[in-house]
Amino acid sequence: MTLDPSFNERNRASTERIRALAARLSDDDLRRPLGEHWTVTIALAHIAFWERRVLAVLEATEQVGKLSAPSIDLSINDLLLPFWAAMLPGQAVRLAVESAQRVDERLTGFPPALLEELYAAGPRWVVRAIHRDAHLDEIEVG
Repeated sequence: MTLDPSFNERNRASTERIRALAARLSDDDLRRPLGEHWTVTIALAHIAFWERRVLAVLEATEQVGKLSAPSIDLSINDLLLPFWAAMLPGQAVRLAVESAQRVDERLTGFPPALLEELYAAGPRWVVRAIHRDAHLDEIEVG
């Protein structure tokens, strides 16, 4: 697979979606349930966590000059659920926006060969909009 250079714009657009949601959602909106165990706040904290994970992988990958993504089990979402639920809504919003923005900035100047390697390993490492937008769609539909 070849990386579509529009990924930066897609990522920026998803970050702006988070920012726009943050501007219009009240604390009550942020506490709204999304499914059985999640709320809007939890979804945003989840986004922030995975953005920070991508930042760590980008740092390690650039440092060693090849993909460096230690394995992490998706059960981490269940393990972190009580921590995310304990967050104040505003904290989750701030972390989601800041984390997404940092990833966008980091990817913009990332070495092209390493970007291609990351993308080949999994498009979500680079096209963060895929993950963000899936959760933002849930939030906006709910």
